[in-house]
Amino acid sequence: MDYKELIIKRRSIRNFKEEKVPMGMIEEIISESTLAPSAGNEQPWKFIVINNRKMIDRISEECKKSMLDRIASNPKDYAKKYEKMLSNEAFHIFYHSPAVVFILGDSRVKNLYVDCTLAASYLMMSATSKGLGSCWVNFGREIKNNHLKEELGLLDDYEIVAPIALGFPEKLVGIPKRMNPHIIKIIK
Repeated sequence: MDYKELIIKRRSIRNFKEEKVPMGMIEEIISESTLAPSAGNEQPWKFIVINNRKMIDRISEECKKSMLDRIASNPKDYAKKYEKMLSNEAFHIFYHSPAVVFILGDSRVKNLYVDCTLAASYLMMSATSKGLGSCWVNFGREIKNNHLKEELGLLDDYEIVAPIALGFPEKLVGIPKRMNPHIIKIIK
């Protein structure tokens, strides 16, 4: 697959086949994601891989609960617009994906968000090149339950930057309408 085909095929997938993603494939994708650039070459990213449907379901329920609690405590929270969706028992924040990869790191690292976002981009491109679909699901950052955090190996100093749903796509989706680039100025 050439570069243009890769960036066209990389879509946010929300319908996955039930087929499990082989661990070797996930490990290869993660390895390729670490080729991303990072500030000062710090490479601060860490990974948690969930390749277990029951655990993914538990995390989905925990994140939905955390978001609804957050909205209840602050009705002006921007997440209020998602309240109905999050209240729907059938809604699964990871879209029933067979795998989830959390990209995270030490919250004290100055450029953690930029560096982990670059790794996430590489991870999603790598997944696409292997016939997998992915979707960055920001709701997956809302794990507040300490027992669950401990089970996941999520240390207190770590912050989840990119929760990525991963799996074989049920179908490929088209490119959503894109705006023309907004170039403020060209200086020659």
